[in-house]
Amino acid sequence: MQSSRIAAALVASLVCAGVFAGTARATNTAPAIDAFRAAFASVSDYTYKLHSHEVLGSRVQDRIYDYSFMKPHFAKTYIEAGDGAGSGGVWTGGDQVSGHQGGFLAGIHLKVGLHDGRATSLRGYTIPDGLMQNIVDTYATVAGKLTQSDGGVLMGHPTDRLQLDVTDPSTDHGITKQVLYLDKTTHWPLRQLLYVGSQIVVDQSFSDIKTNVGLTQSDFPF
Repeated sequence: MQSSRIAAALVASLVCAGVFAGTARATNTAPAIDAFRAAFASVSDYTYKLHSHEVLGSRVQDRIYDYSFMKPHFAKTYIEAGDGAGSGGVWTGGDQVSGHQGGFLAGIHLKVGLHDGRATSLRGYTIPDGLMQNIVDTYATVAGKLTQSDGGVLMGHPTDRLQLDVTDPSTDHGITKQVLYLDKTTHWPLRQLLYVGSQIVVDQSFSDIKTNVGLTQSDFPF
């Protein structure tokens, strides 16, 4: 009984400290993050298009993803255009993805690990990594210096700009700086830039955002 109480107390202290299984989580704060979280709390599902440009060494990957998400943890992607066009995947929590490739292999569905190369982008980003709430969450939880400023007008929308100078890039896909623009009215992300040094290695834009569209679990076949 004594050992059980000690173990429980240890787990509680680790959670409170933001440390579990050797992973430290920061607690960065900014008004734009709070505003997004309030907006996200009011929706049950959403869809959007993610225009993504990634660079890894001499390799480049351009894609347009159609994303669907339903709380608490249902996500689906379809590559509308670019590298891997016609491929899609579904994630319903956990460490597996159900998906299919494009072209003549479109009818063959496989279950693979969440981080399997067939289910990730060029730089190793997974389906849940592309969810807007998870993107915003990195600015709150990745250790570094977070600043908020006026982002000017982007795609006709006044924006807030978040910049995170990452303390340890090895904990963040090698990224040294993250920049996120959020709509000042809706508080949803509009564009993200990720840097390695002075080079932009990820350039993402979010468009056609629709919330509370009425998705059900049947929209996420696994």
